[in-house]
Amino acid sequence: MSATFEVQGFVKRGFEAVRDEFTKNFEERGELGAAFAAVMDGEPIIDLWGGVADRGSGRRWGPGTLQIIFSGSKGLVSMCILLLLERQQLDLDQPVARYWPEFAASGKEGVRVRDILGHTARLPGIETALSWQQATDDHMVAGLLAVQAQSEDPRAPTAYHSLTFGWLCGELLRRVDGRSVGRFFADEFAKPLDLDVWIGLPSELEPRVSTVELAQDWGTGRPISPEDLASDPLARAVANPVRYSPPDEFPWNEASWHIAEVPAANAIGTARSIARLYGNLHQILSPETLTFARRPLSTREDLLNRRWSSFGVGFQLQTDELALGPPGDAFGHCGAGGSKHGYWPMQRVGFSYAMNLLYADHTADSRGADLLGALYSALEVATP
Repeated sequence: MSATFEVQGFVKRGFEAVRDEFTKNFEERGELGAAFAAVMDGEPIIDLWGGVADRGSGRRWGPGTLQIIFSGSKGLVSMCILLLLERQQLDLDQPVARYWPEFAASGKEGVRVRDILGHTARLPGIETALSWQQATDDHMVAGLLAVQAQSEDPRAPTAYHSLTFGWLCGELLRRVDGRSVGRFFADEFAKPLDLDVWIGLPSELEPRVSTVELAQDWGTGRPISPEDLASDPLARAVANPVRYSPPDEFPWNEASWHIAEVPAANAIGTARSIARLYGNLHQILSPETLTFARRPLSTREDLLNRRWSSFGVGFQLQTDELALGPPGDAFGHCGAGGSKHGYWPMQRVGFSYAMNLLYADHTADSRGADLLGALYSALEVATP
């Protein structure tokens, strides 16, 4: 293995197979730069990193490298909403307009909080064309969603709210609490647990952020094709703003995108801290709330994205795909391109796999799955 891809960090005795799989990701599966961490009973058992954080400069991935986690961000937003529910400041069965009166416009007075959290609000995309620069203004986007009518497309009730989930939850939280979702997460989770994770990155930390690249297979086999974007209004709304067409429409490496709050997609952190976050949620949320978090709000076939999905109170839950590893009771959230972040309740393990080379979601990318499989097997041996 080239020194460029040297794997560093540690694994607890008995978890050496996880290090082997992490190494194979570089040697056999095309990994560029990545980190993988796991926490059991609140204590670290795995903390690995390696590869290249920025190909252009040759900067290596280090212990403090920060990685954007795409839709893994939704897990962080879900934690914030759960804390409001626990404090009885929010009720799943109340109309969103009770907390956000302007949201009742265009016939949305009956949309409930649970509809937003379960991706069933029929608002899967922004219908007003936006640039990615405009999408960094969360106040403006929330205003657009407040006046937008629900989609009448028959696929809309099952369609994943890829970006609108974050703006809807973020504005709901702001109306209830007064803080932005990024400020709320920092105050209530990141600071108490001493985490390197942000929704809205402090600008002075920008030099620590890795550079995202798209693998050569990106765009192949994706459920929403370029032809769909040209002819399908629902697909076009969900993909708005365009975010995966470098160089002009690719915000992921832009400092102005990093420092903004795009709650569904732009959280940035270390795998070490994200694993600690999931592994120590019991310090912030009650056992009853964590059990409630895994209760399915919506399980269905997403007719737009052509895959099965299941959501609890914002968290992604398991389907037959087992995207969050072998345990069926896992919860958390995956991110575009292959990252995986979550918690295994029976094993009491929080985990995070973060990387900067994005593979198409519908291709045979086994990097995260092989790491989680090795972790699960090691746990079975360690705790028979």
